[in-house]
Amino acid sequence: MENRTARLTILIDPEKKRIFEEVCAANDLTPSQVVRRLVRQYIIEHAGERELPAWLKPAAKSGD
Repeated sequence: MENRTARLTILIDPEKKRIFEEVCAANDLTPSQVVRRLVRQYIIEHAGERELPAWLKPAAKSGD
């Protein structure tokens, strides 16, 4: 798993930010947790042939 952090600054309109924060809170998540999850999923879906660290690779799906 990651053991360091780096800051990512984004610009978003105030109304979207307010709604996003409300939805995050309603799901007992911080906005940072949600953004990290979204970034991780985006990387997994769009990495192409790049070699990803083991902790970033998608979980194997069972055939059950």
